[in-house]
Amino acid sequence: MRTMRWTRPRALLAALGTLWAGAAGAATLTADDAVRIALKSNSQIINAEASILDAKGGLYSAWSGLLPRVSADYSRDESWLTNRVGNQAVGGVVFPPRTTFESQSHSTDPTISGSWSVLNLSSLTGLSAARNALQASRLRRVSTRQDVVLNTLRQFYEVVKATHLSRVANGSLQLARDDERRVRAMFDVGSVSKSDLLKAQVRSAQSELDSLTATQGVVIQRIALANLLGVAEAAVAEIDTTLTAEAKSFDGAALLAEAEASRPDLKAAEADLRSARSNLRSARFARLPYLSLSGSATFNSSSDSRFDQPLTDSTGSEIPGTRATGNTRSEIDHVYSARLALIWNVFDGLATDARNASARAQLIRAEEARDALHRNLQADVNQALIVHREAISRATVASRALDSAFENLKLTQEKYHVGSATILELIDAQVQLQRAQNDQVTALASIRVAEAQINRVRGHAE
Repeated sequence: MRTMRWTRPRALLAALGTLWAGAAGAATLTADDAVRIALKSNSQIINAEASILDAKGGLYSAWSGLLPRVSADYSRDESWLTNRVGNQAVGGVVFPPRTTFESQSHSTDPTISGSWSVLNLSSLTGLSAARNALQASRLRRVSTRQDVVLNTLRQFYEVVKATHLSRVANGSLQLARDDERRVRAMFDVGSVSKSDLLKAQVRSAQSELDSLTATQGVVIQRIALANLLGVAEAAVAEIDTTLTAEAKSFDGAALLAEAEASRPDLKAAEADLRSARSNLRSARFARLPYLSLSGSATFNSSSDSRFDQPLTDSTGSEIPGTRATGNTRSEIDHVYSARLALIWNVFDGLATDARNASARAQLIRAEEARDALHRNLQADVNQALIVHREAISRATVASRALDSAFENLKLTQEKYHVGSATILELIDAQVQLQRAQNDQVTALASIRVAEAQINRVRGHAE
């Protein structure tokens, strides 16, 4: 990469400094400031961060299919039975209910249970897919940040160009009004014709319309910049319209190689493709059986029961004044249980087939996205280089035009002072100088935007 500098006369630099001094204030917004604000508040950045959270959720979900699950519960059961009455049948004869029965029972069971899917190939490959998806989300965040940087710089210099255009339009309006007053004075003394006066009035009206349009253009561009920054337009400070640029030369082959190695969107596409392949394998492995290990442990389990029932004779009749009561209690220190099962979903209502079809579609889209990026990479690099070279050429032409405009104004002023040039010619020379200055600003801004585009193409936008 080679760097070339333009050399300009002292008068050119002094004039540009005078033009820009009016806009430079204590609280101005530079291009770097705009980029920093956008990287914090831009909606694309916020959405990219949210996408990473989604990907992390997918990773946690994939881990849940591999890690054991443990639960603990403490249960307390109470049961009361009061005045249960029963019938008895002997020899086909039903006797009326004579006995009543009452009971109470209590039990306490603290239990810990767990389960673990062992050797589940579908969950293992699903974890790999989730990891690649998280990596792709992080790379896309980097790519999004680079896009935001490029778009912010491009819009920032649109505001700069609109501001300078507005100044040129306001300067042209002032010159047109001065011209109209001079022509009217000359018309009053009979030095110019009515046609010259009408032309001056038309030019003044057109300049006023151009000034209004240029001023509105500044507002529109500021609103667009505020939207990119993620702030209200009223919160955007005055734009620093000072511009400096150096013409740099880039090697196309080296730039292409750097883009292939550094572009985060290319890396994200590769990670998406790996995730899609793992997801498809996970869907296919869902047809295979897997082992499930489960177990539980109960500690210090206890139960109590009490009953109250009247005594009966051999015929089943209650014996008056007699009842049988009793209490039972049992305690268990530990109860362990374990289970190893082989689970095979032979038919799940086509759920596995649907998952396979969705995974294949995801793989097709991921392959096409990756291939499209690689197909268009060289074209993107070439286009960025062409735009950059065009911006350099425009800046070179604008620099020569500005030098010529300064020289023309100087000569016209000398002629006017000696009476060989009219006031109209002097005004035209001044307007030409203002427009040449605006073209120079536009060319310098185009170089900065073109350099930002090249940085984005090769993956170095930040």
